[in-house]
Amino acid sequence: MTGSGVGAGAGAGARERLAAVRGWIFDMDGTLVLGDRANHGLRPLPGAASMLEWVRSRGLPYVVFTNGTNRSPAHFARVLREDAGLDVPDERMMTPASSAAEIFTRRGYARVMVLGGPGLTGPLREAGIETVPPEPGAGADGVAGVDAVLVGSFPEFTMPALEAACEAVWAGARLYSASQTPFFAAAGGRALGTSRAISAMVRSVTGCRVTTTGKPSLAALRAAADRLGVTRLRDLAVVGDDPLLEVPMAHRGRALAIAVGTGLGDAGAYDHLPPSRQPHLLVRGVDELHGLCRRAAGV
Repeated sequence: MTGSGVGAGAGAGARERLAAVRGWIFDMDGTLVLGDRANHGLRPLPGAASMLEWVRSRGLPYVVFTNGTNRSPAHFARVLREDAGLDVPDERMMTPASSAAEIFTRRGYARVMVLGGPGLTGPLREAGIETVPPEPGAGADGVAGVDAVLVGSFPEFTMPALEAACEAVWAGARLYSASQTPFFAAAGGRALGTSRAISAMVRSVTGCRVTTTGKPSLAALRAAADRLGVTRLRDLAVVGDDPLLEVPMAHRGRALAIAVGTGLGDAGAYDHLPPSRQPHLLVRGVDELHGLCRRAAGV
């Protein structure tokens, strides 16, 4: 990707907005790090450590928000620290399970059937929500007592799990998906996500609606803003590599949309999109973004 730092859809005040950012949301895979298809062997991308250090030095809050749910937020943070050498505290890490916990708490959900592992169940339980395994008739009250079904990373998916999820939806549960993007960035290319595929099966069988708890939903952006303590969404900067995730999420909240070319989004990824869906800033990577931030701040 070539870049002067300003994308084709950038407004004249893009750099001024960069200097006025009050909170940062960084994607993980393809933006700060790259790993294998199971998020193992993470290595930092150029400029990742210096970009995070610059944000901290300015006293600005940030979160790293990944759509992955194969680990808990705390586990992701630990892997970033130990494998990639990025000093990300546990509380600075978010996943679709983090935003799901906020959504479900706000809606008064008490019991949720989870198609996934500890990366999904952990944050929900921490929020006081009972989690139910995807088994036909699961739980003391059966599927009729389930408020929602949440689908995430679930390579152990089985037909009985599909049956259980459909039964819960037929009994009145709402269907939620951690992510609806088909891929995530991995070293050597892209890796298939499971959330979209599994939720598509449930939707096909039941005819229900699917609500996304992770990026690019506005609910995910609001959950991140709450974590950052930033009231106005337009005061946020969202940085990511996926044309289907970070840029659309930023636009939904009128936040500053920053695209990097180190993951799924190549040089022409945004060319076919209207200006309203293009990034405000288009950079080669977070190393170039770091330089732009320093110049915008006059340092």
